[in-house]
Amino acid sequence: MIVRSNLTWVGAGVNDRRLDYCGRMTILVTGFEPFGGDPENASEQVVVRLRDRSWDAEVELATAILPVTWDGAAPALLEAIAAHRPDAVVALGEAGGRAEVTPERRARNLGHDRIPDNAGVERPAAPLDEGPEWLDSRIDPAALVEAIRGAGVPAGTSGDAGAFLCNAVFRTLLRDTELPAAFIHLPAVRTRGAATVGSETDPGAAAAMPELTFDQLAEAVAACIRVVVSA
Repeated sequence: MIVRSNLTWVGAGVNDRRLDYCGRMTILVTGFEPFGGDPENASEQVVVRLRDRSWDAEVELATAILPVTWDGAAPALLEAIAAHRPDAVVALGEAGGRAEVTPERRARNLGHDRIPDNAGVERPAAPLDEGPEWLDSRIDPAALVEAIRGAGVPAGTSGDAGAFLCNAVFRTLLRDTELPAAFIHLPAVRTRGAATVGSETDPGAAAAMPELTFDQLAEAVAACIRVVVSA
C-alpha cells in the first residue's frame, strides 16, 4: 500500500492528486451507459455494484458513468477526475464479442465507429490526436489478469481496445493525465437474453454468450482495485 506522510495537493487541473494522511487511496472507476439499443451495459452494472459494496479503510471509491457519445465521453471522464482527484483510474467498458475479462495493454491513435453513438453521430476513421500510434497502460495488464483469475473469472490480456469510445476514453486517460490508469473490457453480460453489440470493439465479432454474472464481474474488478492499491 502507498503511504502518505501529509495531506497536500500536487499537480494542476485533471492531474491534481490528493495525498491522504491516513494512507487511503482514492480509486475512480468508470463505466458506460447502455448503447446500441441494448437495455444494459455490463460496465455500468459493475460500477453500481462496486459503489454499493463495503471497502477496506485504505480504499475510497469514486465512480462515474460516461455517456456513449463522441462529444461527451472524454469530457465527462476529465470532469470526474477533476471532481474526485483520484490516485488512480480503472476504466471499464464492454466488448460484446469477448467471453472473458480483458485488461487492455494499450490505447491506439484511432477513432471511428461501426455503429452510431447514442447521439446518432457516426465518426469516420481518423486519428484521435497528433501523438504516437500507441500509448501503453500504466497499470500492468498481466497483474490484473492474474488477480481476475484468482477471483475465479476467466481473463486474458488484449492488445487492441478497438476504435470506439472505450479506446477513446483510454487514450484520453493516458494522454491527458499522468495518473496510473487501466482499461478493462468486460463481456457483455445481460440479465436476460444476449447482447446485440460486439463488432464496435472487435470487427466482425459475433455476440458472445458469456456464462458469467454481473456479481462475478464485480468481484473481478474488485480484485483489480486491490492490485492497484497494493502496488
